[in-house]
Amino acid sequence: MNFEERMHSFRQLGQKLIATDTTALNALYERAGNRNPWFTPESIHTALTGVCKLLREEELHNWMASYRWNDRTPPKTIALILAGNIPLVGFHDILTVLITGNRALIKSSSKDQVLIDFVIRLLIEIEPRFREFISFAEILKNFDAVIATGSDNSSRFFQHYFGKYPSIIRKNRTSCAILTGSESVEESTALGRDIFTYYGLGCRNVSKLFVPAGYEFGALVKSWNEYRNVIHHHKYLNNYEYQKAILLVNKTPFLDTGYLLLTPNEKLVSPVSVVYYKEYTSESDLSHFIDSGRTKIQCTIGNHPLATVPFGEAQFPGPADYADGVDTVRFLIGLN
Repeated sequence: MNFEERMHSFRQLGQKLIATDTTALNALYERAGNRNPWFTPESIHTALTGVCKLLREEELHNWMASYRWNDRTPPKTIALILAGNIPLVGFHDILTVLITGNRALIKSSSKDQVLIDFVIRLLIEIEPRFREFISFAEILKNFDAVIATGSDNSSRFFQHYFGKYPSIIRKNRTSCAILTGSESVEESTALGRDIFTYYGLGCRNVSKLFVPAGYEFGALVKSWNEYRNVIHHHKYLNNYEYQKAILLVNKTPFLDTGYLLLTPNEKLVSPVSVVYYKEYTSESDLSHFIDSGRTKIQCTIGNHPLATVPFGEAQFPGPADYADGVDTVRFLIGLN
């Protein structure tokens, strides 16, 4: 396959996902949800929507236009260790490896196996030649490079085990939002999407708010009422009740919305059902806070000059919005 054929196949994949009938989708929702209770129909639908946006012709063309490589170079085998915290979180790595003409040796997370298998099967139906470029394995061997996504703890293992290979090793990341107090109701509501989508489990979910000194949360919390049904998910509810008990026992001040706990904290990464906040008194303070957490922040949401993503758009990254800011395509081209 040449580059144009691969591009065409992925564009078709996006179209085929959009056209998937309701019966097939419901069956997929059920199978994926049985494997991972966090994967609700709404969450899976959001993830599939994001994949379809990635695969639009204009998005793919603009993404790949700045890269140059020799399509006749023999393909490399890239070991992919995928995360499973949110639906199809590893799809971008698969897309990047295959569209550049390389082979993907995939170790899926058991939590996301159903959805990854579903998308791969569709892709091979569209272009059977991809069968030679995709394989799955529990034990990885005979590969040229590694892209691994995991926690801070697992990253240490990855670095030790794969240290002799060219690699991209990703650690825990989270996202934050900057509020100025001048946000519209629409912007505040959109921020709710950045917080509650996927129940806050993704690296692009907002877990920390930077707010001006003396900020009043009343109007902001009111704008999030449409997301209050997250509390009906049993796993989310268990987290909420547990975290609330800890705050009460420790006599930590917090604001309880009935479905989310807001509490002041210096840390960036908050538990599920909790969002930390920190007040800033000047632009230099704010800049310092953001810079000091740069290695942990995936994206910064807001309409402030320091923000990188508008309110409500965190969960729909473009193909060039690389995890950890590491250009995966450039990495793959560099292997040759």
